[in-house]
Amino acid sequence: MTDTGEVDLSWKALPLEGGASALDALVDTMALAAHADGEVSPEERAEMLRRFMELTRREDGTNASGVGVTATVPTERFDTTLRRVAEGDRAGVLAEVKSRLASREARKAALGLAVAVMTADGIVRTDEREVILELAEAFDLTGDEAADLVAAVTRATTPSA
Repeated sequence: MTDTGEVDLSWKALPLEGGASALDALVDTMALAAHADGEVSPEERAEMLRRFMELTRREDGTNASGVGVTATVPTERFDTTLRRVAEGDRAGVLAEVKSRLASREARKAALGLAVAVMTADGIVRTDEREVILELAEAFDLTGDEAADLVAAVTRATTPSA
């Protein structure tokens, strides 16, 4: 979180070791989030892609080199993970994600991305809240940390009146 309490989910703010493997883990986390209520809305899909492209954008506006970034890369990964989850391999995906995100800070950032995807359609259902807590527990984060992330992401994505 920044000094103002906002969540910084930019590439340079994320402590990601592992390059493309860590990016795969972030896409997988966003897929777990999008599938939480059993439906993936167009808004959730668009938010995943937007967040991924932001993560891989360098300060000069070009995409990070070395990870082969196009819109197809995260979309294919997202769809593959959604199929795995739909087929009942949620626990396997979650275990892989945790193993690819070595630091606690990276897992916390992943949870922030998950929350951003879940809130993209403007509705946070009970199933989605349960997945937030499931992810927090799997990532060794507290319920309070998860609640703080939800509040911060919601503040950051809610238009001012």
